[in-house]
Amino acid sequence: MGLRTIWTLLMMMMMMMVMIVIEVESSLHRVGGGKYNWKPDVNFSDWANHQRFYSGDWLYFGFDRTRHNILQVNKSSYEQCIDNDFIFNVTRGGRDVFQLLQPIPYYFICGRGYCLKGMKLAVNVLPQPPPSTPTVPIISTSTANTLIESNAFTAIATTILTAFIFKALYFD
Repeated sequence: MGLRTIWTLLMMMMMMMVMIVIEVESSLHRVGGGKYNWKPDVNFSDWANHQRFYSGDWLYFGFDRTRHNILQVNKSSYEQCIDNDFIFNVTRGGRDVFQLLQPIPYYFICGRGYCLKGMKLAVNVLPQPPPSTPTVPIISTSTANTLIESNAFTAIATTILTAFIFKALYFD
């Protein structure tokens, strides 16, 4: 097998791999529903109950960083508003994001006493759903003829390309 054959096979394999790649979609959830809603007097439980969270999604927290923070905690610390034994301090600058990487429950609280005023959030993250299957459109006869002509053109072009590759591999 010559160098040209190996090169051609590698190129064909790379093209097939590019065609197989599946993109996972993620969403950005603005915590509390607005731009700056990480604050007291927002019902975060109600907001979270109207959302669907999947692994790979992002949470956006907008808040006054001089007054509030965001701490990822375990369930017990969430329930009791304990802020000194947190898992991760999400706080960076007042417009912070956190990616939900695994399909597990996540718990967040605001320290500095604000958790007791309702500034806490629990989200249950689900695994990514399987990709949806494409629906088959109903097409008219004229559209079907166009598709057949288009597919015929694609088949002819593919045959010509294959012939050129074959010639380059075996007759040069």
